[in-house]
Formats: sequence, structure tokens, C-alpha cells
Amino acid sequence: MGLQEEFEEHAEKAKTLPESTSNENKLILYGLYKQATVGPVNTSRPGIFNMKDRAKWDAWKAVEAKSKEDVMTDYIPKVKQLLEEAAASS
Repeated sequence: MGLQEEFEEHAEKAKTLPESTSNENKLILYGLYKQATVGPVNTSRPGIFNMKDRAKWDAWKAVEAKSKEDVMTDYIPKVKQLLEEAAASS
């Protein structure tokens, strides 16, 4: 299985993470996913009163220097780790 296929498989698995997954971890996954699928940030930073979108934008911006392959390589084990933690706590 190639990196792209494995990434897509884990992107689907990430949708099954429990609601109890921390916002910090959700933001990490969001930033890595956006960088892998869209590339560097291509929008302006949301306003200060739009906290949720601003946090997501910041998470994406934090990884924009990484290559598509690097963020996919970071994303896959992060999803695995969170799924294992969720299974252990249930």
C-alpha cells in the first residue's frame, strides 16, 4: 500500500475517533490533513471573534513548511495513537 492510500485509509479511520478526543489532538490532525490535501495555507486568518476557525487556521499554518509526504507520515501514526488510546479507555 502506498503512502497516499494509507493516508486516505487513516483519514477515514480518524472520522471514527470519539468525541472525547481532545481539541488539541483534533487540531493537530486537522492541520496535518489540510497540509496534505490542500497544501500551504491559502486563506487569510479568521478574525479574533471566530475562535474555532482561527484555531484551525493556526494548526494548519503551524505545519505549512512541511512537505505533503512529511505531513502524511506524521498523520498516520497520530491517528493510530489516538485510536489506540480511545480503545484503551473504553
